[in-house]
Amino acid sequence: MSSYKIDQRHLNHRGRVFHFVSYEGQPANLRREEPAVEATWFLMGPGRRWSVMPQQAAQPTEDVDRCLIEWLDQHLEA
Repeated sequence: MSSYKIDQRHLNHRGRVFHFVSYEGQPANLRREEPAVEATWFLMGPGRRWSVMPQQAAQPTEDVDRCLIEWLDQHLEA
């Protein structure tokens, strides 16, 4: 069993609330020819999620929030 702890962030940006969730990475599966996947932050939407950035261990919360907001600024329509 994994010791990974899912993290969540709810950020207010441009008058909207955005929900981000971190998901654990997975090792490669050579039998199925599946590559390894690193732990990643995702933006959650209704019935959908978007990959945002890799999750870094021990990254300060303020830094995570700053990076997530930078991603929103780059990907949201003005």
